[in-house]
Amino acid sequence: MEAKYSILIVDDDPFMRDACKQTLTKRGHSVTLAKSGRKALKLLEEWAFDLILLDFKMPGEDGLFVLARIKDMDPEASVVMITGHGTIETAVQAIKLGAFDFIAKPFTPDELLRLVDRVLKNRRLTIENIYLRQTLEQERRGSKEIISKSPAMAKVKEMIAMVATTDSTVMLQGESGTGKGLVARKIHELSARRNYPFIPVDCGSLVKTLFESQLFGHVKGAFTGATSTRAGQFELAHGGTLFFDEISNIGLEVQAKLLRAVEEKCISKVGDHKVVKVDVRLISATNRDLQEAVARGVFREDLFYRLNVVSIHLPPLRERKEEIPLLANHFVKVFSQKQGKRIDGISKDAMKALMEYNWPGNVRELENTIERLIVFARGRTITPEDLIYSNTIVPRTEISEPMRLDEVEQQHIMRVLSSVGGNKTRAAELLGIDRKTLRAKLKKYEISSPGD
Repeated sequence: MEAKYSILIVDDDPFMRDACKQTLTKRGHSVTLAKSGRKALKLLEEWAFDLILLDFKMPGEDGLFVLARIKDMDPEASVVMITGHGTIETAVQAIKLGAFDFIAKPFTPDELLRLVDRVLKNRRLTIENIYLRQTLEQERRGSKEIISKSPAMAKVKEMIAMVATTDSTVMLQGESGTGKGLVARKIHELSARRNYPFIPVDCGSLVKTLFESQLFGHVKGAFTGATSTRAGQFELAHGGTLFFDEISNIGLEVQAKLLRAVEEKCISKVGDHKVVKVDVRLISATNRDLQEAVARGVFREDLFYRLNVVSIHLPPLRERKEEIPLLANHFVKVFSQKQGKRIDGISKDAMKALMEYNWPGNVRELENTIERLIVFARGRTITPEDLIYSNTIVPRTEISEPMRLDEVEQQHIMRVLSSVGGNKTRAAELLGIDRKTLRAKLKKYEISSPGD
């Protein structure tokens, strides 16, 4: 799949304008025409373009004057000058003023397409470098494959394969730690957008006052601290997939702007009224009942229906316990290699304890538990004693009488919090939940920690 870009053609020759438009629209690009520099500058006050093809010789304002004005308005604008024969000196001057390149008349459709593809590829690589720097930390964990064998997850994988080949908007529903982020990435990897960025947006961790800037970008001077113009996640994801994790955390004001972006495929940076066209696929995830949130008036109904075109539910780990041995042994291999320790596996009794636990943090909690067990394992096989020593989960043989699920959860949170010296951020990571959820559980169970 080729990403669709917005291109402005500025030329006083109607034949040249139309010929360029026909060539570029066949490639799938959105093309806007301007017959003068004045018209082009007026358009550029309202719209942002990925590429501007600008004729050098026009009546009124010449191309160099218009180029200088464009660069004043947007220093990052990609401009290609259209020149006549024998004007190399002019072309060099244009490049000094900030033009990306030039093309000399007459040129063939193939020559135009090659140049445009090169300019847009350079623009895409620049954005992807920003994206790669932002996601290096997210790539530090192990395998990204979906490890499963249960009928419930077989259905999920079938739905992933079916929806990936479309461009439909997807809503992933399920408890924290069930693998919604992994499923979103898998949908992207199997889609026609796989060669473009996958941009995850953690709606639960972003500061509310900065969320709009993170999402849509901002221009220099838009607010205190905005020392330069920055692209937001929508622009970074152009051509690819934008994944909203825990979408229910977005406030109503940003929801209204997100709805506009979804419906019109356009955004505006904070501090700027200029419209930027974006081509992204949206995948959202939530661990809450969004329909209930709509009923309470904290989530827009129209946005919910826009995002919930295709819905996929991920079952909690307690409903697919047959996968625990498969997942646990997989994580043993991953973290044994990572920690440089030789751990052959998990003993029968230790596995029984893992199977009997209800995993409120789901697969993420299981993954973090195995990582912790690998760190504290004293032999080549993980035993029930290792579970107790590492403050993981107490085997059922240690419990004198059945316990309520909330009692087990309370004790487990207390053990994990104690094992990390009261560090709530680290405790939340090991439990497979976010800090906000952990704070709510600490309040619910009246658990205090060092530093409170």
